[in-house]
Amino acid sequence: MIVRDFHELKNSDRAVSDARWTSVRMLLADDSMGFSFHITVIEPGSEHTFHYKNHFESVYCISGKGSIEDLATGETHEIRPGVMYALDQHDKHTLRVEEQLVLACCFNPPVTGTEVHQADGSYAPATAA
Repeated sequence: MIVRDFHELKNSDRAVSDARWTSVRMLLADDSMGFSFHITVIEPGSEHTFHYKNHFESVYCISGKGSIEDLATGETHEIRPGVMYALDQHDKHTLRVEEQLVLACCFNPPVTGTEVHQADGSYAPATAA
């Protein structure tokens, strides 16, 4: 059994920050669960374009307000508490944040915890351990 406390991890090397967001990686690839699980906080007024070409991601909104735009279709969806979205087609998207978003995120394959976004908004492909 794995038990971890977000409040302890947010001040550890499992807290990864980038342009106006912080992601606390609760589960990573080396936990051997088949996915990684993160709590991500994104600053209000920010906009982020991502394209997880090598990963699937699902996201559940715990708090805050924003929107997600599917860049292939132009369709935009409101993000608010209780809303989940899944990038089941490696969807290139833009996330716009009106009020600080707190999100629970799962990645498959799991991330290792050291990834940084590449210029195209993706993470590099997972490598076999």
